[in-house]
Amino acid sequence: MGLLTFSLNVTLDGCVDHQEGIADDETHALFTRLMDESGAMLWGRVTYEMMESHWPAVARGDVEAPPAWREWAVKLDAKPKWVVSSSRSDFPWANSHHIAGDLRAGVQKLKDETPAGVLLGSGALATELDRLDLIDEYRLLVQPRIAGHGPTLFQSGLPATRRLELISADPLRNGAVAMHYRRAR
Repeated sequence: MGLLTFSLNVTLDGCVDHQEGIADDETHALFTRLMDESGAMLWGRVTYEMMESHWPAVARGDVEAPPAWREWAVKLDAKPKWVVSSSRSDFPWANSHHIAGDLRAGVQKLKDETPAGVLLGSGALATELDRLDLIDEYRLLVQPRIAGHGPTLFQSGLPATRRLELISADPLRNGAVAMHYRRAR
């Protein structure tokens, strides 16, 4: 069984708006490495649609992009992508699959069938999966910014405090810190 790892950019005040992160080569290399280490990506519909609207065009070369971004896009295009959605069932982007029905059962099955692990990149979905006790690790890139707005990490709340064990904290040249935590069980 693979681990479910939640990975996202977050500002010091908890904002997870994708526009608040620093998108440089070092950041892209970090997220490319995390994706390379995982067997599949997992998103909610909103994140999938945001990613689908941009990255396939970068992978095809239809959009100008720095080399690190193009590398990310090509690898993302090839990576199995799973989407949780109750309002959409057609996901035409290459290697995209739908998780429908019981959320716990669908995600547990994905974990069981993906020994290299699953990389989760959707804030709202992370809240639901954390409530179901399915997240094993957290790989947060803490940005050196205070956004002063939302959405925020776990803004709709969790039933209890999660105790975590620090695995690593690696500063990047841009001032962000890559934090790796594992659930303390």
